[in-house]
Amino acid sequence: MSEQKLSEEKVFKDPVHRYVHVQDRVIWDLIGTKEFQRLRRIKQLGTTFLTFHGAEHSRFNHSLGVYEIVRRIVDNVFKGRQGWNEEDRLLALCAALLHDLGHGPFSHSFEKVFSLDHESFTQKIILGDTEVNKVLQTVDASFPKQVAEVIAKTSEKKLVISLISSQIDADRMDYLLRDAYYTGVSYGNIDMERVLRVMRPQEDQVVIKKSGMHAVEDYIMSRYQMYWQVYFHPVTRSGEAVLKKLLHRAKYLYNHSYSFKHEPRHFYTLFSEQTTLQDYLNLDETVVLYYFQVWQEEEDEILKDLSSRFLNRNLFKYVEFDPAVEYKKYKELTDLFKAAGIDPDYYFAFDSSSDLPYDFYRPGEEEERLPIHLLMPNGELRELSTESEIVEAISGKRRTDHKLYFPQDLLYDESKEGPIKKQIRKLLGIE
Repeated sequence: MSEQKLSEEKVFKDPVHRYVHVQDRVIWDLIGTKEFQRLRRIKQLGTTFLTFHGAEHSRFNHSLGVYEIVRRIVDNVFKGRQGWNEEDRLLALCAALLHDLGHGPFSHSFEKVFSLDHESFTQKIILGDTEVNKVLQTVDASFPKQVAEVIAKTSEKKLVISLISSQIDADRMDYLLRDAYYTGVSYGNIDMERVLRVMRPQEDQVVIKKSGMHAVEDYIMSRYQMYWQVYFHPVTRSGEAVLKKLLHRAKYLYNHSYSFKHEPRHFYTLFSEQTTLQDYLNLDETVVLYYFQVWQEEEDEILKDLSSRFLNRNLFKYVEFDPAVEYKKYKELTDLFKAAGIDPDYYFAFDSSSDLPYDFYRPGEEEERLPIHLLMPNGELRELSTESEIVEAISGKRRTDHKLYFPQDLLYDESKEGPIKKQIRKLLGIE
């Protein structure tokens, strides 16, 4: 396997890791491909910039960060240790760098509307007729397939997979630190150096020395706080709700032969669900935002309004909602919105978020999660929640939060259907 080095090390200045070091020719060449450069034009945190104005960082930033963490693990912590195969070094580095390659604009919102899967596009980019594939081929003809299998978690090299995808992996460590830095919150500031120092390679997973347990507890609590304070922030979710409704409206109009003033040709194959790899790669957030800008001039009032709301941050307001108890209220509100002349398909949304901060292994469950194992002084492995009271307290406990989203400004405009709008406000508890 070709492990050609650069004549001198290259570095990227990074606000989170200080420097990202590149010594391998293949890594340097991968970063220079157009498929990887495209990640500069896709935000790491989707609509979070509408809540935390600093959250403008890209998938490019994050991908370099994940690569750098894995590089430190394999070059500084694992090197020469029993259980680590040095031949897997380049495989681990390339998989870390390319793990998010298939993300599209406003990742998850986009995927839901157009039934896309970024993981499947990651595979297509690595295995298809792309610059990334050509660079990987220079290592070995079978190398693209090996990298794709690690990212898809189908590789036999379980230890390499666990470096970029497990309950404590380079991906999570980078996004917690990076997202905390750019959003300006302190929850995600974990002691990564300590966590890395206590990681040890085992045959099929990374384990943590018992002496590092407190750093791991801190990491799990940070992850919990980041989910609820940042990733599931209700304003960010409102931005997503408006974004999804806007894309649904554009798709609906296209499918009903609406004549656009500004033809959305970049969306054609998305609307007809026949997206090719090249069509997908031609999409980034600058392209999508261009259409939102020009759609403010469309004849269709809903498309026009939703485009303006998203661009100018005139988002939906929200109230708490308990579907188990208030399910009848949802149907009643939907009917009232219709009666008030406000289309509930585009102006009324139910959204729920849930997270499992840590889970121990339960065989046979739909999403099996490998637990975090502690390496005891006597060489025995113990599952983290059996040693940590903090982790035991939150293990396997799913927290869920439900909200209803709606355009409050339209509900207070009583020029049309005033009494019905008053009824809606009362039912929502905003009167």
